[in-house]
Amino acid sequence: MKLIFAIVNNDDSHNVSSALTKAGFSATKLASTGGFLMAGNTTFMICCENVAVDGVIAIIAQNSRKRKQYVPNAASIAASDAPVSYPVEVSVGGATVFVTDIERFEKL
Repeated sequence: MKLIFAIVNNDDSHNVSSALTKAGFSATKLASTGGFLMAGNTTFMICCENVAVDGVIAIIAQNSRKRKQYVPNAASIAASDAPVSYPVEVSVGGATVFVTDIERFEKL
C-alpha cells in the first residue's frame, strides 16, 4: 500500500476532492500554508493500493491547474532611492505530490 500526500492550491481543493470521491478514493484533507507566498493550501492524505497510485496522481493533475499571480517585490527601488514595491509575476497552483510506502492501514 501507498500513502499519497498531495498539496494543492485552495482554489483547486473542491475539484480534487470531488474527483477523488467520484473515483472511489477516500482522502483526509488538512489545511496547510505554503512557505513562499504564505498562501492557503489543502494537503490531501490518500491511502491506496500500489496499482492505483498512477490513477490517483492523474486525478490530482487533471484537477489542479497552474496559474499566474502577482506578488509584491520588496527588492525594487525607484529612481529616487525610495523603496517601492513593484509586483512580480509568479506561477502558483498545480500540485506537489509525495508517495510513501505504508506498512499498515486500518479504517476503524
